[in-house]
Amino acid sequence: LYPDIPLFEAILRDLFPGVIVPVIDYGSVQEYIEKKLVENNLQIVPKFVGKIIQLHETMVVRHGVMLVGVTAVGKTTVSEILGKAFSQMKLDGAGGGFEKVDQFTLNPKSITMGELYGEFNLMTQEWTDGIISTIV
Repeated sequence: LYPDIPLFEAILRDLFPGVIVPVIDYGSVQEYIEKKLVENNLQIVPKFVGKIIQLHETMVVRHGVMLVGVTAVGKTTVSEILGKAFSQMKLDGAGGGFEKVDQFTLNPKSITMGELYGEFNLMTQEWTDGIISTIV
């Protein structure tokens, strides 16, 4: 959470005195993100661009990601803009191993947990894959 950042930075300074955390230049990724924001009639707000980059960073180190939060904070827009930026980078041959992104929206409440993730049948001792394990 944003209010916790100063506390987190203070803990890092205490644990690693004298270490300066370098600022990462996202170069073309940030440029493509900003282009897609403009194309979608959205303003380039540095904190919002930062959230999109945070999602990118998280996806680099995690197999699966969930965006959670209250209504109207930009979760869908963050995901869509990042996907559009990656797709455009692939089309433009920008390098970096980016691929075209296809996004599918699913209401997890419309199906059972077993249908969503997969389940083990105790009677037959068989595993059945769910939608997510099949797609991913």
